[in-house]
Amino acid sequence: MAAMNDVFHTAHSWEVWDLSGQNLKSLPRDLLTHATSVDLQRNKLKRVIGISRFTNLMELNLSRNKLVEFSREICYLHKLEILYMNQNNIRSIPEGIFPHLRVLKFVKLSTNRLTKLPSDINQCTSITHLDLSRNCLQNIQPLIGLPKLKELLVERNQLTELPFQLFQSGNCELTVCKATGNPLRCPPEEVCAGGVMDIQSYFCQMEENPNTCHAWTVKTMFLGSSMAGKSTLCRSLREGKPVVVAVKDRTEGIEISQLYTQEVRFLLWDFAGQEEYYLTHHVFITPRALVILTIDLARYSIVDPQSFKDQLWFWLNNIQLRVPDSVVLLVGTHCDQCRDQEEVMEKKDDIEEKVKTMLENRRLVLKHQKKNLEENIDTSLFTDQVDELDCLLEYNLKVLDLVTLDCTRTEDIAKLRSHILMCIQSESVALCSESILPKSYEEVEQAIHTLVALEQIPQHGIILLEELSDLILNHVKLSKESLCSILQFLLRYLHRIGVIVWYEDIDVLSDRVFIQPSFLISVFKSIVRHDLVECLEGVSRDHLMQEGALVKQKLIWVDDLRCRGTLHNAAMRILVRRELEKLVVDDDDLIREVVGTKREEGIILTLLQYFEVCLPTLVGSPLDPQAPEFISGMKQWESAREAKRNPDGACLFPMYLKDDLIVCQNWGQDKQDDLRVHVYFLPEIPHGFFHRMIIKTCSLFATHWVGKEQSLFCCGNKLALVRQRNKDEDPFIEIRCRRPEKDEEFRPLWDLILAVMSNLFVLSRQWPGVTHQVHTPCPERGCPHYFTWRDWKELSNTNLYNLVKEEKLVCQRGHTRRTELIFPKVPTLKKGDCWRTPHHEDDSLQTLTFNL
Repeated sequence: MAAMNDVFHTAHSWEVWDLSGQNLKSLPRDLLTHATSVDLQRNKLKRVIGISRFTNLMELNLSRNKLVEFSREICYLHKLEILYMNQNNIRSIPEGIFPHLRVLKFVKLSTNRLTKLPSDINQCTSITHLDLSRNCLQNIQPLIGLPKLKELLVERNQLTELPFQLFQSGNCELTVCKATGNPLRCPPEEVCAGGVMDIQSYFCQMEENPNTCHAWTVKTMFLGSSMAGKSTLCRSLREGKPVVVAVKDRTEGIEISQLYTQEVRFLLWDFAGQEEYYLTHHVFITPRALVILTIDLARYSIVDPQSFKDQLWFWLNNIQLRVPDSVVLLVGTHCDQCRDQEEVMEKKDDIEEKVKTMLENRRLVLKHQKKNLEENIDTSLFTDQVDELDCLLEYNLKVLDLVTLDCTRTEDIAKLRSHILMCIQSESVALCSESILPKSYEEVEQAIHTLVALEQIPQHGIILLEELSDLILNHVKLSKESLCSILQFLLRYLHRIGVIVWYEDIDVLSDRVFIQPSFLISVFKSIVRHDLVECLEGVSRDHLMQEGALVKQKLIWVDDLRCRGTLHNAAMRILVRRELEKLVVDDDDLIREVVGTKREEGIILTLLQYFEVCLPTLVGSPLDPQAPEFISGMKQWESAREAKRNPDGACLFPMYLKDDLIVCQNWGQDKQDDLRVHVYFLPEIPHGFFHRMIIKTCSLFATHWVGKEQSLFCCGNKLALVRQRNKDEDPFIEIRCRRPEKDEEFRPLWDLILAVMSNLFVLSRQWPGVTHQVHTPCPERGCPHYFTWRDWKELSNTNLYNLVKEEKLVCQRGHTRRTELIFPKVPTLKKGDCWRTPHHEDDSLQTLTFNL
């Protein structure tokens, strides 16, 4: 019993027991049964025999064990309010348990193997929060009748429908419903992504108009290297016959079109292959899409490893990181330029074998990494990291066999069309699921297409939301009140399936709808392009005069772009205006809105900054010695993004930087005793991730220096260096600070490091196929050993400084160092000293409080 006192919380008057991470295989017999809270997570329990003795329990945590059954004894815990049983192996829940849990409010059963729910779960009428995500449920009908349910999480199951009774406004308490990752037909996943109000609107429309339409829509993305034949293939499939695309007409940015077959509507997105364009592709690459990856077989070399890396590995790797559950169809083009059919088949076999090996190796790496974590002495400290690896192993990127074709032959185009239809409707692919939609959805979408055809919507497709609503009214059988009540839900749906673009979460753009996404992308490509320097050099004197600029100013712009990766806003306005002229846009007001002025940002600059493609310059001195120091959680620490911008200034585009010279000049040489943290990415650092992370972090620190693969942030008199290592070694991002001279300076430095790490992990969520490990290298010169960080993302600010309790640490080679040199830790204080740990209240700086 004495040993138990270490895990017993005396502050709770002998009521709370913390037995987490004790490697327990059964409940301790000497545990006092009048406890009100018992934490048994991160153990090795397969069953919880004897839990019925704890009749006073209000909270029970059995998560992250090895439970295979839902114990019937739980029905005797009549006072239970909170129950965690997530991340186990539970396959079913017996009947007759939930009706006895009259005060149960919070239930977390995610990441189990549940195939169905007990029919009497709705008799537990007190439940307000229910998490059933990551199971194998095919229906959730038993949940009908839970009157107090407010939050329902059912992501990544096998649901095809959601019960409409759960969302009836008269008796619905739901405020949160998350159901993505299911093969949903009714309502479609694109509707569910909008949340409870969108789902309620959908069912309301279904009830008002029983006539429904059954839609099969597939977003199809054409990816591949430059000149691989994507545009030729895309246009040929659309026309149903060979289409020749000249070199000068190759895709720049993204081109969008539609293909209607008897069974399926295809939304065709043709992505440019140059690396610079790929940096904006992440904005448009979405889940539940068919990816057609084109490979130029004439250029492909079996003996040159770089050929496979450029034409396949790069693309498959980034698809796997961004949308890891995608379906990829490999298409070999330019077969007519190969020597003979034997060469074509040799290359086909080589590609398929290398792709198979690539996918197998990735899984093998993840399994080995998981095994390494599980072999730690205390595995409970790494459970979250193991869970992340399990999630990655659950993903299944489906790469279909390579199809070879000659784009000059009509019969090859027809065969590919038929093959694509067969693939997407195959049960093994499960890509194209039928969507059941209210008739009003189809009517509104058709009305928009009619308005475009009648040219009642301008060719550029940018229209005010209110104006669009008035125009649609003339083409649908809906009252103005009815249309206004559902229009925003309809537009969200059309935005998610890729028909239109509506940025409702950008305040200055929320009142506009982009009916023609291709127009918007054309404007994007005027700035984000592989030949931007040449385009800027080609600006005529007439275009310069429109901006009141001189030729010598253009020379400065070109030099700043080439040497510093900086594009002046005036130059940006000229380039965008020139692109609009090519598109025959003669609306001066629109041009002003898109391009901007010397006083106000235009649409293009707003979007480039929103998607973290560039970083605006700020008004004021580049260095402010009186600037406040960064203190984690301080309300008065304002984001640099909130500072006043200068529309007539310039923007930094990290993608155009050539070197790290300015960073090296301000940082100097690395020192052996620098504080260092390495964040390793498994399997890779996503392409373009580092530059987006740097832009995101620069918004927090007004003083910074940015290079191609390194950046330096200044906070008061403290510097933090962030650099990317992504060459031939394990890919990681390093964060370094100088070792402080005084003990009281450790806390601010670790706060700075943790703020950068937090920013990094928040951004990483946009790549579901990525996981991380954090290491601190041994500070001893030449020592190859390192210290592995335990799970830390869910820890509070205070607990982050208690990752390690020891005052000193010893590496595997025997080198001893103070803990605060390796992990966040505050050195032991002398009597009378204190630390500042201000309370965080500013939602805009959540990443600085490490609430990931």
